[in-house]
Parts: sequence; structure tokens; C-alpha cells
Amino acid sequence: MHPNPVTTQAVIRSALPHATHVRLAVYDVLGREVARLADGEFSAGEHEVRVDASGLPPGLYSYRIVAGDLRASRTMVRVR
Repeated sequence: MHPNPVTTQAVIRSALPHATHVRLAVYDVLGREVARLADGEFSAGEHEVRVDASGLPPGLYSYRIVAGDLRASRTMVRVR
């Protein structure tokens, strides 16, 4: 994610080895989904998903990507 910490906007970059269904979501510290950024078919290659964090209160969040058998989770800090 760039930048991190996040003020209002950020970009999540990923690379997929093959076309697959991708689900990318943001979760609060209690594990509740607060934003779904992607939920559909993505082609192989590099991708960027823009995050509009302006509606999120300051705090610690995680974002998780599930792409076929691939799974990853990272943290982001939302600041004012």
C-alpha cells in the first residue's frame, strides 16, 4: 500500500500469475468488513486498486486479498 499511513487516498498494488477471481476487502480491528474494494475476475499481470479512506475514522485496519489459492493480509493505518 502506498502511502501508509493513509490520510484519504491510497493505492494497493498486486501481481497475479494467472487470471482468477479476486476479492479485496478492508477490515477494522474487530474483524468487521468496512469496505469491499474488489470482487470479480482479474486478468493475469499487475493491478492497482485505489482506496478512498476518507470515510473511515482514524485507526488500524487490515486489508485482505484472496485470489484463487493465493491469500495475503497487510495492515494500514488511517490518520487524519
